[in-house]
This record gives sequence, structure tokens and C-alpha cells, in this order.
Amino acid sequence: MQGKGSVRTQVAIVGSGPSGLLLGQLLATIGVETVILERSGREHVLGRVRAGVLEQGTVDLLGEAGAAQRLHAEGLSHAGISLAFDGRLHRIDMAALTGGKHVTVYGQTEVTHDLMDKREAAGLLSVYEAMNVTPHGFDGESPFVTYDKDGVTHRIDCDLIAGCDGYHGVSRRSVPEGALRTFERQYPFGWLGVLAEVPPADHELVYANHERGFALCSMRSPHRSRYYVQCPLDERVEAWSDDRFWDELRRRLPPQTAEAVTTGPSFEKSIAPLRSFVAEPMRFGRLFLVGDAAHIVPPTGAKGLNLAASDVRYLFAGLREFYREKSQAGLDAYSARALARVWKAVRFSWWMTTILHRFPETGAFGQRIQEAELDYLVHSSAASTALAENYVGLPY
Repeated sequence: MQGKGSVRTQVAIVGSGPSGLLLGQLLATIGVETVILERSGREHVLGRVRAGVLEQGTVDLLGEAGAAQRLHAEGLSHAGISLAFDGRLHRIDMAALTGGKHVTVYGQTEVTHDLMDKREAAGLLSVYEAMNVTPHGFDGESPFVTYDKDGVTHRIDCDLIAGCDGYHGVSRRSVPEGALRTFERQYPFGWLGVLAEVPPADHELVYANHERGFALCSMRSPHRSRYYVQCPLDERVEAWSDDRFWDELRRRLPPQTAEAVTTGPSFEKSIAPLRSFVAEPMRFGRLFLVGDAAHIVPPTGAKGLNLAASDVRYLFAGLREFYREKSQAGLDAYSARALARVWKAVRFSWWMTTILHRFPETGAFGQRIQEAELDYLVHSSAASTALAENYVGLPY
């Protein structure tokens, strides 16, 4: 491949998902230059169907980045969730339990779109379809990133590299063997999810524990619903017609919720595995891991995107200090600060998963234990408050 002269920037960001874009926008507000490198095409990034529940802190950070106008206009504010078990629906009033805090339903695809539009309007550089992206020299003073595009190898020199390229990305894989410690739990089931242009079954999310398996009623808007059912890991999505899906979903819901499900053709259907994963530390010299590049949570607690945003919050604070005050203190503290919040969310997501899903070893005894825990949860203000505090987002 033919080589080409290098470009200089301050922060090279690997990955154009929400965390990379959000970090780039926040840095733009304080005049720090960034280049974003993304191996996929722009439309592919926008086509990813992901999370939809935003903590207040995530909403605030998008506002700070100047990218929350559409979110404020179209996002749905939710003050509670419902837990369904034993054929009944039990509402958890999160706002009442947390002094008025709530979550906002707004799709990750929309967040990505808003941030991309903002970046393009500002004329900031993003390179899509960048192949063989590789971070170099981050253990010294002069890191750089190389990538191939259109048959030419390019080089970007920078002060720091932010690895926002997800679980399968190159950033974490670039860390030397032995420097990382990883923690993982794989769950023995997946989530079969559908998106359909139908109104949601309930005005808030419904998490259902049932002896046939877990189900979740969610939404992206007042006319677009997102539904999930727990399924075996070896299930094939082709085996699930829309009719089969709607029938199974309704079987797992209390009668009044099942009757409120509006069926219709799905326009997206996929099976996602569930895992908990954490890599420590999240910083190696001048390379910083952000979001899914460092940690994965099962989607049960609605924490994946929110954790990525909290990583961005901590890294942005450190970078602001680095560029404005020439201090490395915030960057030095980044990994410990981010991981403290990450592990609390990993615990919450693991706990939500264990009380709501049917495991191979659950059996009749395990089912009764889950129902007793859920019953205690909804009738104890202390237990309900613990759930609500975690769901709306712990303090930074």
C-alpha cells in the first residue's frame, strides 16, 4: 500500500458510535480538535438497533454537547416501570422514590443521528470505512493511529487516543498481553427482539417474570414498539414468524397487558446473547477505553449506553483539565472513577437478569424464590427505592 503524510490532531477517536461522537462534540465545545475513525460506513452505523432508555445524566451530557434539541422535543419521559409476575402488574414509581428523577425513552439510533448531524454541521472530520485502524505508541509521549482507505495508508499523530470502538473493536485488542484483567459472565439464554410500527402495550416499560421465560414490553416512540422474549441461545431467528412471536409474548404477560399488545408486521427481528464483561484498567498510557470497548452489561438494566456516556463524562472532565490547566490528575483518575460506577451498574444489571429470567437450574423452587423476591421488592419501599435509584442512574 502506498503511504501518505501524517495529519495532526489533539484527540484521535476510534469508533463513531454514541460514545465517540459524544466525546468529540464535548471536546469541540472547549476547542479541542478531534478526528473520528470508523471502520463501517455511515449508514451502517445509523442502522444499528440498540438501547432506548436514557438516564437523566446522559440527557444532561447530550445537552452540554448541544445535541439534545430533538431529544427534548421527541423523547418520552418515564417516571416508573412495571414488574409483572404471578399474573399481575406492579408499578414502581421511580420519581416518587428518588425525589423526582426519571428516565427518557429515545432510541440510540436517534442519539447517534443527532450527534452525527451536529458534527457534520460543524465541519469536523470523521473518516468512515477506515480499514485496519491501529493505535501505536500509546505507552510513550507520541501516540499515533494508522488506517487504510482507498488503497492508501494514512497516519494521524495525536496527544491521546480514545478507544470508543465497542466490544469487538481494535482498541482493547491493542493493549499488550497481560496488561488487562478481564471478568466475564455469559448467560445461558438470549433475547429475541422485534421492532414494529404499533403503539406500545403500556405507557411505561413492563418487565415480566414468567415460568415460560422473561419478556419485556418497551418502546421507541408512541407509535413504535420494541418487544423481547427470552429464548435459548441456539434458537434461529428464522424459526420465529411474527405470529409465533406475538403468541409467545402474550403468554408471558398478565392478561390486561397481553390484551393491550397491538400486533403487526415486525421490521426488525434479531437474537442477542447476554453477557457481563469488564476489562481493567480502562487506561494504558495515552490510550483510554470508553463504553463497550471496556465493558458489556446485559440489557436488562438499561445501562449499556448510559455507562458509555458516564465514561465519556469522566474522560471529558480529565481532558478538559489536561488541555486547560495542563494537569494530568483527571486523566490519572479516569479508570478508577469510571470503573467504580461501571461495577455498580454491572451488579445491578446482573441482579435484574437473575430475578427476571428462567435459568436451566431455576426449577419450581427457583421460580418461587424469584416470585418471593419480586413480591418483597414491590411491597417494600426500601427494596423499591434501591431498584429505582439504580434504574434512574446512580450519582457520578
